[in-house]
Amino acid sequence: MDTSTFTFDPGALLVSFICLSTAFVLGAAIGLERQWRQRTAGLRTNVLVAVGAAAFVDLGLRTGGADGGVRVISYIVSGIGFLGAGVIMKEGAQVRGLNTAATLWASAAVGSFAGGRRLAEAVLVAAFILAGNTLLRPLVHFVNRSPISPEGTEAVYRVHVICPPELVSLARDQLFEELERLHYPIRDIETLSESETTVELAAELVPSSANPVDLDLIADHLARHAGIISATWTVGTNS
Repeated sequence: MDTSTFTFDPGALLVSFICLSTAFVLGAAIGLERQWRQRTAGLRTNVLVAVGAAAFVDLGLRTGGADGGVRVISYIVSGIGFLGAGVIMKEGAQVRGLNTAATLWASAAVGSFAGGRRLAEAVLVAAFILAGNTLLRPLVHFVNRSPISPEGTEAVYRVHVICPPELVSLARDQLFEELERLHYPIRDIETLSESETTVELAAELVPSSANPVDLDLIADHLARHAGIISATWTVGTNS
């Protein structure tokens, strides 16, 4: 066997060991916080992402120099997106896993810095990731608990009517007429619930500033129509 292609450089091996060890420790720190909060991608996943990114960048630098390292980093940036997509799940109107996917992407950045011999920068990025996942949590909870302000958000208004199943078509027409009368364009009308005795329809308005007084008036007019059991309106944030 021709062994001339096999190389062993103790100095380069020591550098690789330091880079991979740094990626391992920092990936473990990031992953430990995720594991503690019982997230989908925890300790082992973040360690593997960081170490894998560091290993690829290290290999790119050793075989292709700076150009090789840059090419590998560009592939990591795009390729890690496929891994992140695997932890994003949609449950009804809720999307879960976005923060975990972003953490994996950032762990790859930590590994890339470590593999690129930028150990101080790797530590700095890891510190920012941990700060984002821990120090910002109280602020996120505060914002989520705050009441929705239609003036401060792109609000989504819906006008709801409940009617008998046999009068659904009539109720749709009445929704259109009442909203068009006060110049509120409709994006869509959907059926929220349906039973043998009642059907709930919701007309979603095109995002805009709606006047609560107008919507109260519309709901009141709709409730007076024959065949409409009840009418109301709601406001929420745009998903």
